Amino acid sequence: MTWKKEGRKLIFFHYFAPLYFNQDSMSKLEVFKKYPRIFWISNLIELFERYAWYGFYMGFGLFLVGSKETGAMGFSPVEKGTIIGTGSMLLYLLPIITGAIADRVGYKKVLFLSFLIYISGFFMIQNFESFGMVFVSFIWICVGGAFFKPIVSAMISKTTTSETASIGFGIFYMIVNIGGWIGPSVAGIMLGKGWNFVFLMSIASIMINLLFTFLFFKDPPREERTSGILKTIQQALRNIYVTLTNWRYAMFLLIMSLFWAGFNQLYYSFPNFIVDWVNTATFYTNIHSFSTGLAELIGSNPGSIALTLGGMDAFYIIVFQIAVSAFVMRFRPLNAMMGGILVLSVGVGMMFAFQSGWMIMLGLLVFSLGEMGSSPKYTEYVGSIAPADKKALYMGSSFLPIALGHQIAGYISGAPYEKIADKLYLLKAEVLKRGLTIPDIGVSFTKTDYFKEAGRQMNLDPQQLTNFLWTTYHPQSIWIIFSSLVFSAVVLLFLYDRFIIPKKEE
Repeated sequence: MTWKKEGRKLIFFHYFAPLYFNQDSMSKLEVFKKYPRIFWISNLIELFERYAWYGFYMGFGLFLVGSKETGAMGFSPVEKGTIIGTGSMLLYLLPIITGAIADRVGYKKVLFLSFLIYISGFFMIQNFESFGMVFVSFIWICVGGAFFKPIVSAMISKTTTSETASIGFGIFYMIVNIGGWIGPSVAGIMLGKGWNFVFLMSIASIMINLLFTFLFFKDPPREERTSGILKTIQQALRNIYVTLTNWRYAMFLLIMSLFWAGFNQLYYSFPNFIVDWVNTATFYTNIHSFSTGLAELIGSNPGSIALTLGGMDAFYIIVFQIAVSAFVMRFRPLNAMMGGILVLSVGVGMMFAFQSGWMIMLGLLVFSLGEMGSSPKYTEYVGSIAPADKKALYMGSSFLPIALGHQIAGYISGAPYEKIADKLYLLKAEVLKRGLTIPDIGVSFTKTDYFKEAGRQMNLDPQQLTNFLWTTYHPQSIWIIFSSLVFSAVVLLFLYDRFIIPKKEE
């Protein structure tokens, strides 16, 4: 059997598709009996953690900038970008330290610590009102996530063998996306009742994980280490430094940070754009016309619809990843990445270029197809270019562009987004141009009040006001920045492939 044929089969079973039948399909399915109990417990814990995280994270941008009478914070896009970008960057940097701590003191203890930080963070962030305390609360939540992040992937590695690892990590990847789909969808439903219900949903999910961890989780055998935690962390930092002395690899990581900066607008800007500009009432009516139950489940709240749409990315991955993986495996990893990122740049443009919910859903599909073609190939490419004796070091540094990408994404979703596409900012510009007198937003006069008063003085209902601002200020042009950011990664990867990579790496 050729490698290509066997590779296609592995990709299929990578996502445990039971409808694949051939002469040895039953023997392939026997692999599921070879996973220990702790493997399934670890995946279950991952499912509830991702459910809690994505349910909260997809709507966090809305929570930060939403009008205060809804239970949101009423911050500016700049403050939103600063909070999310900094916290998310730390989420991907801190595992250098938290992973070393987990290896030394035990996974179960660190899981308890992570979940307690999560719960306290979710509780704090909904009970503070100042920028500083909300910022600190989100950093605290990300510290909890950083303690959690290295553990389950390490457990999957420790509980699988060379025979079961491929399917095992496929199951893990599928679990992540199931949580990434269900979390925002349920959060959207909860948002119809109030922001506190979204946070209670995440707290409840993490509390379930506390119970699972206490009752069922057991630490794997630990290797004896002679060095302390501090020396382990120092060695991890030295390892990263060693990889970055390879200027070609460092350049590749910098290029990929542009991709992640554009990709993360799915969380940073997309829900806010939906609430500000998309005619969700028409979208809700369209859904109601063919499925009353689904429409009533989602609800007509614009924020609920925004979260539900955001979760469609993970849903598309669950449905189409097998087919996309089978298609892109015939290409070199770098070529597949460039093709996938190019497709994603088109998708992210469509997500921010229209007011139609259905066009945006199509854009999300294109976005997801690009993600499916590029993101898995990223890890494969890093492994392929790493020297044989430094593969672990290179894989350990592969998170750096994700961290940097989050920081860039926070900046782009701040001042640039505010000046081009933030509805309140554009309305204030129009109010100033017309010389209208409207009170400043404060404790007793909210963002919602501002929109209502502006609409009254301009003699426009809410939808007419939205359409006027759309046609006058063209907030949809923000797609040019987001798409260009992603597209620049394609161009730079092409130049990197053409002129930087040594012949032996081609």
